[in-house]
Amino acid sequence: MSSPLIISNAEHARTTEKSLSFIEGVAMIVGTNIGAGALSIAYASRQAGFMPLLFWLVVVCIFTTFTMLYVAESTLRTRAQLQLSGLTLRYVGKFGSWLMFASVCVNSLGALTAYMSGSGKLLQSLLGLSPSMGSLVFFVPAAGVLWFGLKMIGRSEKLICICMILMVLILFIATFMQQQTDLTHLLAGNWIYMAPVFNVVVFCFSAQYIVPEMARGFSDKPAMLPKAIVTGMVITLLLLAAIPISVIALSGLDNISEVATLSWGQALGEWAFFSANIFALFAMLTSYWGLGGSLLTNIGDRFRWDVDNVARRRLYAILLVVIPPFVLAYSGLISFVNALYIPGVFSGVVLSIMPMFILKGARRSGDQQTLWQCSAAITHPLVKGMIVLIYLASVVYAMMSLFDVLPVGW
Repeated sequence: MSSPLIISNAEHARTTEKSLSFIEGVAMIVGTNIGAGALSIAYASRQAGFMPLLFWLVVVCIFTTFTMLYVAESTLRTRAQLQLSGLTLRYVGKFGSWLMFASVCVNSLGALTAYMSGSGKLLQSLLGLSPSMGSLVFFVPAAGVLWFGLKMIGRSEKLICICMILMVLILFIATFMQQQTDLTHLLAGNWIYMAPVFNVVVFCFSAQYIVPEMARGFSDKPAMLPKAIVTGMVITLLLLAAIPISVIALSGLDNISEVATLSWGQALGEWAFFSANIFALFAMLTSYWGLGGSLLTNIGDRFRWDVDNVARRRLYAILLVVIPPFVLAYSGLISFVNALYIPGVFSGVVLSIMPMFILKGARRSGDQQTLWQCSAAITHPLVKGMIVLIYLASVVYAMMSLFDVLPVGW
């Protein structure tokens, strides 16, 4: 195996310019994860209840962190700065690369469609705008930050994620100061409906798509990459649990809106209504930047467009990222939750299996040494087998529920 590439002064300057701090990396993980999925899981679990939801949050967080670390090690073993589809092409082959690219596209477009729809509804509630006009208002900062690239995304995610954590903490405390808050609501529900909740929860941990992009930002300090991933995922788990705990304890399973912060804010009062829905907008915005940026760079990677240095190519790629979700959001063909459930089924199984093959190929034929690698415990065949089994079972359930053989769950 060859030694790490020596970076020239010019290359070092470019690397430093796009370098992420540890906090910015953690914020990218949290910001990408805390999006439409965080706002919809309470609604999606309204028949199953909170306890099945919590079970899946913990399981999916652990397994997703493992697969993210597989990707992290693979990127650290690869000299070229490749995205998921590029890594898959190199270490798995053309078919796997197209499958991964399709997963990135389907998952990202599903999310961005949900953000277009959800932002329109939220701004209608906050400002009285029409949903389509609200989505256009949301669109300006969403697409604008994407244009300026990785460093701007990292800085923006850091600022807004700090605000989101403070807002959730305030709302969480306020919830448990209310007389109508009833913790027994957290025990209600029916475990028979737990299976479909899994696929929406999978979507909540969608930051694995941005690991290769983060690796670009940590190229000058690669040891920080796995630390940022684990820290970001732990914070994500805490926030994802705090939101439905508050909403369900306050409103009960029968009074949850599709975008949960609407019912959360209405139950706490006018100040909380505005606070909760500003949080929701922030969550959609940060996740839009993470997933949109990942889709943008994967388009460049897969079609060999230089989206970093050629403005025309970057513009074309951004248009491919931002226009289809707006059209889909107002086509009437897909609901907010289904925009998360359907992509979650497909992308979840691809992302559960493909990183294993990527890591195997990177360890066999990677072109540079790495000072960090996944522990034997998280790459054990039994762990990999459990991951594959759970995700494949979710696909079977989803297909059977599609044909009304099993309940959808909401």
